[in-house]
Amino acid sequence: MKSPTIFLLCLAMMCVAPGCSRAPTPKIKLLIIEGVSNHDWRHRLALVKDILSRDGSFDVDVSITPSEIGDPAWASWRPDFSKYDVVLSGYNNLGGKARWPVEVQKSFEDFVRNGGGFYCYHEANNSFAEWPEYNKMIGIGWRGKDYGQAIVVRPDETLEYIPPGQGERTGHGDRVDVTVHQLGDHPIHRGLPRSWMAADIEVYRYARGPAENLTVIAYAKEARTGLQFPIEWTVQYGKGRVFVSTYGHVWANDPDPKGMHCAAFQTIMVRALKWLAHRDFDPAPPKDFPSPDAISLRPWPVTPATTPPG
Repeated sequence: MKSPTIFLLCLAMMCVAPGCSRAPTPKIKLLIIEGVSNHDWRHRLALVKDILSRDGSFDVDVSITPSEIGDPAWASWRPDFSKYDVVLSGYNNLGGKARWPVEVQKSFEDFVRNGGGFYCYHEANNSFAEWPEYNKMIGIGWRGKDYGQAIVVRPDETLEYIPPGQGERTGHGDRVDVTVHQLGDHPIHRGLPRSWMAADIEVYRYARGPAENLTVIAYAKEARTGLQFPIEWTVQYGKGRVFVSTYGHVWANDPDPKGMHCAAFQTIMVRALKWLAHRDFDPAPPKDFPSPDAISLRPWPVTPATTPPG
């Protein structure tokens, strides 16, 4: 009879032998929240789902909120965040639109604080100025001049913090193709060039907030002021990770939003979601990743007819 040691050694050799099957890596459980915005969230949702389906690493659920203050459906809108690795939200209540119920706010705070990932999508950094913990999560966002600190990236790539009341309130000019520069060596950008040209994005000037536990990971020059402002940043909120950027604009009545075709945006969105979920990814840049001087656009394999109506 073989000894237990020999038996275990044989098992180990079988597991490393060529052709040995391994359990597949589980997909990242992602919840997308939409329902209220000043942008075309329905169109955006279809495009984001398409990008993620092409990557194949995500198991995506979608939660659509009620759209109006006082809607009785708010009483039963209670997403179970604990089921997910990451939440991506494009929800924007700027202008007095509906807030999330307090119970949902607390549940979301607990989710991120205890290690969940949060992808704050484009206009979601305009949202919830009245929610203190959300402001801590996103670090800086679309806020008034007196709200909090703004961040400028100096020419030597050090950061200048603009106090409340100085500078301007948050704003942006026209959407532009702009060269984005890495700042530091963040894992999301591993293997990518130090700079690239992103298509059709808004460079926010003077985004403001608590700016606590915040790391600027990419920046670009804003045309009117000539100053350099953050384009991508991360925040450590408790044990959780947050990613914020102004990529991925989808305006109403824009049947084919150029920024959504951008190879830089698509690559970084997928990488950021994996980083938020503490998953690794291939650091090799895609062959179509843009240079510092020219954008790179990807075609859609779907037609506009797949966009949900509304």
